[in-house]
Amino acid sequence: MTFQELQPIYPELLLLVMTCVIAMVDLFVKDPRRTTTYVLTLLSLAAVGALQLADLRSTETIEGMQQMIVSDPLGNLLEFFATIATLVSLVYARPYAADRGMLKGELFTLSLFSLLGMMLLMSARNFLVIYLGLELMSLSLYALVALRRDHAASTEAAMKYFVLGALASGFLLYGLSMMYGATESLYIPEVLKQLSSGAKNQEVLTFGIVFVVAGLAFKLAAVPFHMWVPDVYQGAPTAITLLISGAPQLAGFAMALRLLVDGMFSEAVQWQQMLIVLAVASLVVGNLAAIAQTNLKRMLAYSTIGQMGFMLLGLACGVVNENSTWAANAYSSAMFYAVTYVLTTLGTFGMVALLAREGFEAEELADLKGLNQRSPWYAAMMAIFMFSLAGIPPTVGFYAKLAVLQALVASSHPLYLGLAVAAVLLSLVGAFYYLRVIKLMYFDEAVDRAPIGSSGEARVLMSVNGLAVLVFGLLPGGLMTLCANAITNALK
Repeated sequence: MTFQELQPIYPELLLLVMTCVIAMVDLFVKDPRRTTTYVLTLLSLAAVGALQLADLRSTETIEGMQQMIVSDPLGNLLEFFATIATLVSLVYARPYAADRGMLKGELFTLSLFSLLGMMLLMSARNFLVIYLGLELMSLSLYALVALRRDHAASTEAAMKYFVLGALASGFLLYGLSMMYGATESLYIPEVLKQLSSGAKNQEVLTFGIVFVVAGLAFKLAAVPFHMWVPDVYQGAPTAITLLISGAPQLAGFAMALRLLVDGMFSEAVQWQQMLIVLAVASLVVGNLAAIAQTNLKRMLAYSTIGQMGFMLLGLACGVVNENSTWAANAYSSAMFYAVTYVLTTLGTFGMVALLAREGFEAEELADLKGLNQRSPWYAAMMAIFMFSLAGIPPTVGFYAKLAVLQALVASSHPLYLGLAVAAVLLSLVGAFYYLRVIKLMYFDEAVDRAPIGSSGEARVLMSVNGLAVLVFGLLPGGLMTLCANAITNALK
């Protein structure tokens, strides 16, 4: 194997080597706060992020590892955001994990291994690499949820996550094997070529698409494959919920693009119909169920389901009447939505982690009462995140929703116009429970007046996170252009 073959996976190789080094170094660390391991992990993520940032300057598509891996703008951009999301999650998670005896080497090494799985998945050019990346990411996340072994709720959440995750992996693997049976290839561009030429077994192909979409729907937390989300989000320690709710959403989105757009674009009419059903069901169930929740983490879990429904609408409107003119606009809108949603959700779950302290979990909505009296700055940051999730200007959530709605309306097709109207109405329903959080923070009397203790870097990062949600809402052009360029390159 030549160095040229390895060029597309330099960031993955660096991450793998550093994860092994960190695991070895941690064996000799006696500090209960794991400062050496923590700093080494952040430096490793910064170095990997710098390599990905350098790759972003190139618009070339380079294949390596016998055409199993590709380095292209789409993969590089999503990998960079996933790396940043993991770094931010670990900074927010550290004080929480330290107070609960979870600050062990496994927290850092498993987080890095899950990121490695995501990066493989995002740069995959072959069905086998997609599956390997998915399993590496998933197994690491299952173990992270069970990290607090003496906590019954965490153990139960890990068990549910593992069983339902294994079921979803089975769906996906079965679907991929049927795709192989229909096209006789595991190489994604070759699969697209076979499907475009019409040389396929239509029955096997249809079943394959159904199973692949079902597997993707589980990873994206879409209804009716959403059952694991509220239980796992609530049962997992908040530090781990942070890791599950951030970067893995980008990995799920990347997997959908690689399989459905890169591999099955010629069959878009078939899989779009399924995505429309999943999107509408997710919007309805997610937004209505969230209203009834009193647990903050559970409410945010249902919020995630609703938000994924909105993102799926972007993926479902690329081809209208067999015309793909709007595809680049639709998919780049969905990508912008996914990236900005992760940016916002990191802040919301990061705030839940920062408000917790030793012996106290700030998981109930009532725990937010009077937050403005305890910390006006943190209340302002949380308000920005809630406004963004509700889609209220001038936050980035508003622009993300607007971009998806514009993609739906641009098609001028009655079905998509109806979907746009339904999405707006269901977003208005969703705004109720986001605004309820703001009411609790600003208009209710504080019950708990204990000071909010957080590390300096977490406090600074939370401020940057909140301001980024605001700045990208005021100036979304740069990020949207990056997403549009990545999608345009992928559709060539």
